[in-house]
Amino acid sequence: MSVTRLVPPAIRVNRPMLDQIVALMRDLSRDIAKDTEVAPPRLDGLLAVRGVIETVEEDPEPVIMARRDAVLAGWSQALDRLAAARREEGARLEALLTDQRARLAALVDAASASAAVQPAAIRARLEALLGELSGLASPVSEERVAQELAMLVTRADVREELDRLHAHIAQAGELLQRGEAIGRELDFLCQELNREANTLCSKSADIELTRIGLSLKAAIEQFREQVQNLE
Repeated sequence: MSVTRLVPPAIRVNRPMLDQIVALMRDLSRDIAKDTEVAPPRLDGLLAVRGVIETVEEDPEPVIMARRDAVLAGWSQALDRLAAARREEGARLEALLTDQRARLAALVDAASASAAVQPAAIRARLEALLGELSGLASPVSEERVAQELAMLVTRADVREELDRLHAHIAQAGELLQRGEAIGRELDFLCQELNREANTLCSKSADIELTRIGLSLKAAIEQFREQVQNLE
């Protein structure tokens, strides 16, 4: 984008003043030395007389307009570059957040698969424990075993947390597609995701599910760090 250049002040000769000086010099020459030949005045000497050479400022209105146009042109160029930089940064963030969201979804799917085997794993551990205690205490009835197993499975049930995690991740995908200022909403979703991941880890009765839950928490924190760069 071109910028308007300001024209320097113009220079002109004050001809009325110059004519008066020349006429005065002729009169003085005749009066001082009528019989003496006087050399004509030199041009550089005449131009050196104060007031003969003048600088003429341009009309202030065009100058002001030119300066204003130059400033506006500079601002317009700066804003265009800023907008382009923001678009580029936004595109990079969108791609990064999309990849991180896919990572979150994969971890929640893995947690769902691990959680599906929790009841069987809990029953196996309970039966192994009862077997170890069989020689030290009276046998436990099947009804009591079923009650204990139901209580343990209920405490370790993470289906509700997994459902909410899936819902939050789906909502994050919808927000990323909106193309608006979504930083605050995504930050709130990150808080909810982290809350559900904490509950998932606290309820876990399986080492593999705990490992997945910890990886999920780390991935949520990485996602949230990038969300802080959004409006």
